[in-house]
Amino acid sequence: MDPVIVVGAGPVGLTLALALAAAEVPSVVLDETDGEEDRRAARTVVLRPDTAALTARLGCATLRDEGARWEGWRLMRRKQLVRTLPLGAEGFPSPVHIAQHALVRGLRAAASKTSLVKVVANSRLDTLEQDGSGVTAHLRGPGKAYWRGSYLVGCDGARSTVRKLLGVRFPGRTAVERYAVAALRAELPWPREAVLHRQPPWRTGGEEVAARPLPRGGWRVDWLLPSRGELVTPDALVTRVREALAGWCGETPPYELLDTGVHTVHHRLAQRWRVGRAFLAGEAAHLLGAVGTQGLDEGVRDVDNLAWKLALARHHGPGQALLDSYQAERRTAVAARLRAADQSLPILRGGGGLRGLLPGSAGSREALLADGHLGQGPLGAPPAYPNSPLAPAWTDGAADVGTAPGAPVTDVRVTAPDGTAGRLRERLGRGRLLVVLVAPGTAVWDRRHWVTAGVMPRLAAAVDGLPMDAELLVAEAYPGAAAHHVLVVRPDGHLAAAFAGVRPAQLRAAADAVRGGEPSNARADAGGRTAPAN
Repeated sequence: MDPVIVVGAGPVGLTLALALAAAEVPSVVLDETDGEEDRRAARTVVLRPDTAALTARLGCATLRDEGARWEGWRLMRRKQLVRTLPLGAEGFPSPVHIAQHALVRGLRAAASKTSLVKVVANSRLDTLEQDGSGVTAHLRGPGKAYWRGSYLVGCDGARSTVRKLLGVRFPGRTAVERYAVAALRAELPWPREAVLHRQPPWRTGGEEVAARPLPRGGWRVDWLLPSRGELVTPDALVTRVREALAGWCGETPPYELLDTGVHTVHHRLAQRWRVGRAFLAGEAAHLLGAVGTQGLDEGVRDVDNLAWKLALARHHGPGQALLDSYQAERRTAVAARLRAADQSLPILRGGGGLRGLLPGSAGSREALLADGHLGQGPLGAPPAYPNSPLAPAWTDGAADVGTAPGAPVTDVRVTAPDGTAGRLRERLGRGRLLVVLVAPGTAVWDRRHWVTAGVMPRLAAAVDGLPMDAELLVAEAYPGAAAHHVLVVRPDGHLAAAFAGVRPAQLRAAADAVRGGEPSNARADAGGRTAPAN
């Protein structure tokens, strides 16, 4: 079968190619550039724990070598410290802050180590055609004139050529927020802690300024700008830098200014994320980023959702419900994120609206800001898919556990029947269903005994008979689950179902629901639709 064509060699496109490779699916990545990433120190990304874990699991070593994990979070207002929050082992999970060019370099290095990913430089998409068995991508310029693929995914950014060729509208709001940005090296009073300072007391502080640590004494500093006006000249930005450092340190310390810029946040959502065999992901499908939210997080979550579905379609035959579920799940989740950000803006920016309706609005603002910047709550937490079209129907024997159906599972320690032990999330990303038996005591029993005792043989036989690839695991405990509860976990780590005891018929029905039912033929998968060529 032809490879998946990935248009765009940014963080989302490369992560998708690596996720497909982990599920043994080949891909061709069409890169408009010559393979050299623009090294802008002020262009950085923040990855939440779930998205950082996914990219690290796919082999991106630069997260460890060139990323900064925050050890704390500070919220200040005027001259007062309002709130501190430890991050990492002693507190909330810690995000990773990294220069985008370093992240891309790490992803490219990981892609170069597998024969299943082919990155083709200087490949600019011109037109695309679809038929019942695949997609043809025609290119501009020298070299190979076209590529043939089983599916095509547009990961080509906000000005997506793929989205335009598919005729998909991209409505939304322009210039929701604007920021002046500087990357610098300096010694600040709170090393390795991110700081958000509201209404700082110095002249050029504006309404809000944030400082987020980078490796080797680096920082990215962002000033919220008025929605209109205020041209930011280089001299004016240097003045902002000096006054911010003096305000935090008592006087302006020695510093090295590495890069500057102005960043404008837009909120947009593509009306369709799938047209036949073509899909949209990342900024080709959505733009967000106000009040501390991170658009790349959602792009990586798009990849996590789509990769296993394309892999299942390749290995077991395509199904309409399976491939349509990508748009149903991810577009709904991102739309909820955008609504939450838009509803938060009047509260956070002092424009009235909802603010007057909220008692204790200062505390509400603090909680919203923490949510946005730390990846918590409706503004940033990993999404759940409670109304997924892949959700199994509730049946006799279904059980409630500490994770709701459709939500990400808790990362408990698990053991495979061969004795391999590790964390549950380490077993994700291989395109397989995970079936987890909660069996207290297995950690101290000899594996040779428990693997053939109790309900294990019956459960192993049931897992072997499932209609998609599945892996059996055993956990000592799981939040809210009793002994002999069985959890069915999707390949992207979301809970599909939980059962009280071993129930082969219900287990098979759950697996059938996750794969979207019986696969359809390839011609039906294309939906009889051909994308417009221009």
